[in-house]
Amino acid sequence: MARLTALIQGLLRWVSILAVLAAWQAFAEAHVVSSFLLPAFSTVVVRLYHDVTSGDMVLGVFLTLYRAFAGFALAGIAGIVIGILIARVPLMRWFFDPLVSIGLPMPKIAFLPVFILWFGVFDASKILMVAFSAVFPVVVASWAAAESVEPLLLWSALSLGAGRRQLLWEVALPAALPQIFTGLQVAMPIALIVEIISEMAMGGEGLGGSIMTEMRFADSPGVFAGILAIAIVGATLVKAMEVIRHRLLIWHPEALAG
Repeated sequence: MARLTALIQGLLRWVSILAVLAAWQAFAEAHVVSSFLLPAFSTVVVRLYHDVTSGDMVLGVFLTLYRAFAGFALAGIAGIVIGILIARVPLMRWFFDPLVSIGLPMPKIAFLPVFILWFGVFDASKILMVAFSAVFPVVVASWAAAESVEPLLLWSALSLGAGRRQLLWEVALPAALPQIFTGLQVAMPIALIVEIISEMAMGGEGLGGSIMTEMRFADSPGVFAGILAIAIVGATLVKAMEVIRHRLLIWHPEALAG
């Protein structure tokens, strides 16, 4: 019974998406606008299947994910280290607090021309642009997580003879991990979005670059197939982050409640 309820709830989550896709198909078949402006969903699916089987889409997805993951990894490592240092070292807080306060709300994509001028239009520029854009939510989450660790946990560990290294790796970091992972979950979609925008602006192979190429050749189904591929990749990444969070935090009350 519980499994059936969970299955029904899972299917209900897709109702809105299925409704939008059905409306898309009906709107296109009614020819309210030309098929060039809005190709039918079935046409886009066929085009996507063709691009996948030919290998073009697979290569584009691989290159986009490679750059997005590389930038995300840099942002994750740097963000966690900087956030913890801000919370624990007054000098680091004095230095980074104004930078984070200004940089967090700023649209980082505005720096794209600067990155192009400094690093060119190849992979290094795109990866660094992704890392720069995704690092701020990780810094803020790690900062808040390090400051919210219960002092009682630290005092208890110290009273039991824990050293500084044990205190960090076995007490403070596990206690802060749920909030840190929330920052990583926020940064992952940002990394993908910025990578797609960077590819559109800089050119080259990848999902963003392929969309711009199809646009130049007035290939409407190809453009929509690229958009659909981005949606599928993005939803898959978000779900994968949820699964990884559950696996890593299996000991945490949130996982036990789930």
